Amino acid sequence: MLYQAYDFQRAMFAGASRWAEATARVLETMPAPFATVSQAPVVASALDVFAHATQPRGKPAFGLSTTIVDGREVAVEERIEARKPFGQLKHFVHSGSEGAPKLLIVAPMSGHFATLLRGTVERMLPGHDVWITDWKDARDVPLTGGGFDLESYIDYVIEWLEHIGEGAHVLAVCQPSVPCYAAAAIMGANGHPCRPKTLTMMGGPIDTRECPTAVNDHATTKPHDWFVHNVIATVPPYYKGAGRRVYPGFLQLSGFMSMNLGNHMVSHWHMFSDLVEGDGESADKHKEFYDEYRAVCDMTAEFYLQTVDVVFQRHLLPKGEFNYRGKLVNLATIGDTALLAIEGERDDISGIGQTKAALKLATGLPEKKKRYFLAEGVGHYGIFNGSKWRTMIAPVVEDWIRAHD
Repeated sequence: MLYQAYDFQRAMFAGASRWAEATARVLETMPAPFATVSQAPVVASALDVFAHATQPRGKPAFGLSTTIVDGREVAVEERIEARKPFGQLKHFVHSGSEGAPKLLIVAPMSGHFATLLRGTVERMLPGHDVWITDWKDARDVPLTGGGFDLESYIDYVIEWLEHIGEGAHVLAVCQPSVPCYAAAAIMGANGHPCRPKTLTMMGGPIDTRECPTAVNDHATTKPHDWFVHNVIATVPPYYKGAGRRVYPGFLQLSGFMSMNLGNHMVSHWHMFSDLVEGDGESADKHKEFYDEYRAVCDMTAEFYLQTVDVVFQRHLLPKGEFNYRGKLVNLATIGDTALLAIEGERDDISGIGQTKAALKLATGLPEKKKRYFLAEGVGHYGIFNGSKWRTMIAPVVEDWIRAHD
């Protein structure tokens, strides 16, 4: 009944959100002197914040229609190049991308849509032929689409690298660092011609025994059965994926919000203050962030539970005990895929050292093909979005790709 209870609550809030938004618009148009005397701007601003916080959200669009190449604006075409039950491969095509380094950005399957990486894509577009994994909400995948687990994730990465062709580079943001790292080892062991030239891992949980965070503690202080019985739900019959067992996105969002509740409360207070003062531009920036942050999707139960078990509880990949399709994944078989590990100094999700561990584990790779970069003063989301990503981190990624293309 967990899912049904959430949907009922969401429906109630949707009605309240529409009422609050309509009332705010009325108050904003009140003529003087009634607006000042009645404190209409203050009430309208409070209702606006409430309406924005409670309105339902669907899958956002990337909305990247242009980019700047060599000082001129060029059109960007968003194409779907390949489809699978749990995701599709998107390609951002523009006149400057022909002949540029091919870059596959692997988005996390962790409760948010791939559009969370809109800023990542936007920054890399001018100098690269950019592709991205666009994961599907598990509640919308019929049972006929089969299952999806950590090994399936690796399958998708390998198949989509094959689709892109030889010579591609991979940028894995957070959670996909693990399957992408495993895929590089598997493809290296097989001498696969489409193995990536470079693999950049940003804020990824390669070895969560290093500098554990609150996320790691949550995963290790409870037995596996606790997750099975407390966070897994069945998709209701009014969705396409009816009957599928999932880890609901709304539970993931509530967990992330509670981790930094104080920061979120301050952010909403700033939004309210900006609206009261008539600073719509600043308020819109807060709204844009939360429009994306609150747009969540479900993960399959098998993928979520296997990730908790393999990555956070038993640490099988760094211990050399992870099996893929019946064979041990040997990280020493990464022989020529250049590895770049990037971490944020203030990352409270993947602690310092968790991603860097990948460099030490790749014992078959020459040191000149390894690099580590610590982004000072940067939190988890700042690694791939915002001004520090654009000015401090992206140039490091670009230089690494250019040096090994």
